[in-house]
Amino acid sequence: MAQNQENEIDELLKDLKKTPGFKSYLVLNSDGIVIRWDQVGAPMMYQQAVQHAHHITEIYNKSAARIKELFDPDDGLVENVRIRTEEYEMIVSSLGLYTLAVFHGDDGKAVENAVEEAKAIGETVAGSRKIKPFVEEAKA
Repeated sequence: MAQNQENEIDELLKDLKKTPGFKSYLVLNSDGIVIRWDQVGAPMMYQQAVQHAHHITEIYNKSAARIKELFDPDDGLVENVRIRTEEYEMIVSSLGLYTLAVFHGDDGKAVENAVEEAKAIGETVAGSRKIKPFVEEAKA
């Protein structure tokens, strides 16, 4: 059973790598420890993956805490965080015990398509929980 789930995850990550504009991904556990990472082109160094994981975990936890302060704790669940810089865009999604961070290159249309897909997924999940998705673009 676990082997079958692992194969599904590998297939999903391979499909993710084929997406136009894809740069890298990180998979973190609930403690923010890097479980898997990969990058197109030169491999990402483990130290760089750990550094990204630290910043991702910190931003995600602070965002979740502030949303819970602003909204009802039951409705203030942060599932996706989108961060856009001059070099790339990062979409962080957490579900259960794991967090997936995907880095996209800023090549215009590919990034916008990925954002629209993430919004659609967020609206589907949010609609089932009666929460409106919270996506705010960080301006550099």
